[in-house]
Amino acid sequence: MTFAIKLLCLTVLLSLCGVSVAQEGELYTPGHGALQVFDEQGWQATPQWVQVWIGIMAMSFLAGILFLKNHIPARWLIGGFVAGILFSKIAFSVFDLLPLSGLVALVHIVFWSPGLYKLVKEHAFLGPLSAYSVWAGWITFVVLFSFFFDMRDAAIYLNHMLLS
Repeated sequence: MTFAIKLLCLTVLLSLCGVSVAQEGELYTPGHGALQVFDEQGWQATPQWVQVWIGIMAMSFLAGILFLKNHIPARWLIGGFVAGILFSKIAFSVFDLLPLSGLVALVHIVFWSPGLYKLVKEHAFLGPLSAYSVWAGWITFVVLFSFFFDMRDAAIYLNHMLLS
């Protein structure tokens, strides 16, 4: 198991063992901050530039569908994108976890990292100019830019979970 998966499992176990995300008397506001609930109200409270970025990010991942047949890194990245969404929907419901933005960020890091690794390892964005190389370069930027915020939010979330 990779470190990130172990960390995610530890977070879920801590949540189940009483180190709850929503401890008694503790309220979380809606929003996109690490310790804010990112649900429908959270989406409405999110600044417009973040909403636009999330739309660009989602469309960038979905564009990778065009390259699934012939490019293994695209399979890893799109697979991680879809698996992260499915995991979130199922795990948040089954374990009754609040969708705090920091937890969502942790899911991004865990599920998108293998695809990013494959893109970088294979230098997919450095090949001959093609639709795939342009997409590979763009999605590499998108994931790294997202990780810039996700790592901070995941660290705040884990710190909160482990020390509360």
